[in-house]
Amino acid sequence: MDFEYYRNNEGGSANSNRQSLLATGWRPFHRELDWEFIWQLLSNDTREFTQKSLNLASNIAEVLGRNNYTWWANFLNIVSDNTRYEVEKYWNYVTPDPLTPDHRYKDVLSTETPIVQFVSRNSIPIDYVLNRLQEITVLRVLDVLGRPDIITQYYMERDFYLPVEKFVNWERLDVVNTVYAYWSKDDIWLQIDSFDRGRRQYTLMAKNLTPLINKATYDLAIMLSGYQSRVGKVNSQFPVRSFPTDIQGFTDSVQQAILNQKQLAVLVHGEPGTGKTAWTQAVAKEILMPLGYVIFILDHDAIANFVPPTYLERICIIINEADNLAQNRASEVAQYSNKTEHILSLLDGTLYQSVIDEAGIHIQQRLVVLMTCNTTERLDPAMLRKGRVDLMCEFTQRFV
Repeated sequence: MDFEYYRNNEGGSANSNRQSLLATGWRPFHRELDWEFIWQLLSNDTREFTQKSLNLASNIAEVLGRNNYTWWANFLNIVSDNTRYEVEKYWNYVTPDPLTPDHRYKDVLSTETPIVQFVSRNSIPIDYVLNRLQEITVLRVLDVLGRPDIITQYYMERDFYLPVEKFVNWERLDVVNTVYAYWSKDDIWLQIDSFDRGRRQYTLMAKNLTPLINKATYDLAIMLSGYQSRVGKVNSQFPVRSFPTDIQGFTDSVQQAILNQKQLAVLVHGEPGTGKTAWTQAVAKEILMPLGYVIFILDHDAIANFVPPTYLERICIIINEADNLAQNRASEVAQYSNKTEHILSLLDGTLYQSVIDEAGIHIQQRLVVLMTCNTTERLDPAMLRKGRVDLMCEFTQRFV
């Protein structure tokens, strides 16, 4: 009895979902005859095609030729469940399947949405902010793509499609099973999976997602600093040309190096109030952002746990007060921290490039690191070796 009740409830839920799909504009997908596809079957799989055709003809002949029923009863039996099943099975064989993603695409970017934040007094929500960045990137890519050419969904052993003119936005899309969408111009697939409490997973699949990701992440800045961590835009109070003449000349050298090098580390030092932090913000906004760099501003706790996202092609990391971070390892204070080793590995590119897995997006990243410090005397000597810091400048004039 309990089993019957459960089964009836399941059936009611399935019918409710099906009615919901139909009510929100979804329509059953009807497979259409494609003579080119049939010719391919006949040419490449002649034996199987012939066998299945003869089996169907034999089944229909057997139904029509029964002697113990009248002719009209035999004719009506053609539309019975058994005969209809055989006909549908043959029809599905001789007609092409609905388009589905090619899971061999090497570029895959996925996010669960909405992102849930878990923060305690003893943790910095780095993972949350980086997950939020990935969510923003995926949703922005979808905005860039616009309306898809195809939207399909498989449910209760039937394929459904949503007429694209009825598409409004992804949040209002009725998802009861896995949804697929396709953009033929960009050769990109989207897969949407639904979870409990309204959560969804969006997965983009393509041969090359990088150009779209670059568009989607334009002008983004991420600050990782305790409870102030956030995703937003670069803010700069002072234009580059408002700095002293010697600093403007140094800025021109930095700009040229950014254009010429795949990896660049810049260190500016000077007394407090000489405009070091303001200069890094101005360079980020006027030089790096127009070139497509995503800006990460990291504090000392964040740098110890930060690995640049592999799906971003151009990254700028801003580290203020680096003399408190990459301290000389000969000092007693530095011996109780691994931050010096971490930043050295970051500058070398060895920390996050030493192991590359086979899944997801892997591109040759361009990395710019801008660091400020009050004095270079406390820095570990390894920081200043050739190949670690490419350009240095001392700020001597009071600016702010």
